[in-house]
Amino acid sequence: MTHDRRIAIVTGAGSGIGRAAALALLAGGWSVALAGRRLEPLQAVAAQSGAPERVLSVATDVARPEAVRHLFDATLQRFGRVDLLFNNAGTGAPAIPLEDLAVEQWQSVVDVNLSGMFYCIQNAFRVMKAQTPRGGRIINNGSISATSPRPNSIAYTATKHAVAGLTKSASLDGRHFDIAVGQIDVGNADTPLAHRLTQGVMQAHGAVAEEPLMDVDIVGQSVLYMANLPLSANVLFHTVMATKMPFVGRG
Repeated sequence: MTHDRRIAIVTGAGSGIGRAAALALLAGGWSVALAGRRLEPLQAVAAQSGAPERVLSVATDVARPEAVRHLFDATLQRFGRVDLLFNNAGTGAPAIPLEDLAVEQWQSVVDVNLSGMFYCIQNAFRVMKAQTPRGGRIINNGSISATSPRPNSIAYTATKHAVAGLTKSASLDGRHFDIAVGQIDVGNADTPLAHRLTQGVMQAHGAVAEEPLMDVDIVGQSVLYMANLPLSANVLFHTVMATKMPFVGRG
C-alpha cells in the first residue's frame, strides 16, 4: 500500500473463514469492518482481536442491497476509506436430489452467494474509484466448488462457479482504476460447518468417506498474504486445501 492506513471489510466475519481472515488482518495491522447477519458473533471477534479501536462491527445481510450500501458508508464514516474487501459471506442448501430442491432454497443461495457478492463488489468499486489514493483490492471466496461439485450441491456449486465469472469480470473492469480482484478457493478448512466431513460425507461414486481438514487459520494467512500485495500485483486464483482431500484426480 502507498499510505499508512489499511482498511478492510470482511463479510461473513462472525465465524469460520471470515473470522480467521479478520483476525489475521487485525494481527497484521489492518483496521477491519466486520460484517455478518448477527451482531453478537462480530462483537466476539472484535473482543478477541485485542485491538477494538481498529474494529467496526456492522450487522449486515448481504442479500439486501441497502444493507451493503450501509456497510460501506459506515466503514467510510469510521475509517475514511476501503483498501480491501474480503467478499466471503456465503450459504448453502440441503444436500438433497436437485429435483427435490425447493425454489425458495435455490433462491436463498443465489441471493447471498451471487447477488450478495455482486452488491459488495459494486459498492467496493464505487468507493475505491473515488478515494485518494485511488484503488484497492477485492478477494472473493470462491470455494473448491467454484471448480468441482460435490453430489447434491447444485445451488451452491452453480453460484460458486458464477463467482469465478464475477472475479474475472471485476478484475478486467478494475484494471483502469487500480482495483485488483482475485479469488481464494478453499478446500476442507476446519470450521463448524465443515467439521461434518470428518464424520463421513457422500463421495462422487456414492460411498460415504471421512475427509481430512486443515487448520482454518491457514486460510486467514492466505488472505493476509493476498491482501498485503502491492496493487501492481494480483493473485487471480489461489487454491488452499487440505493436502489429502479428495479433489485432485478422480477422488
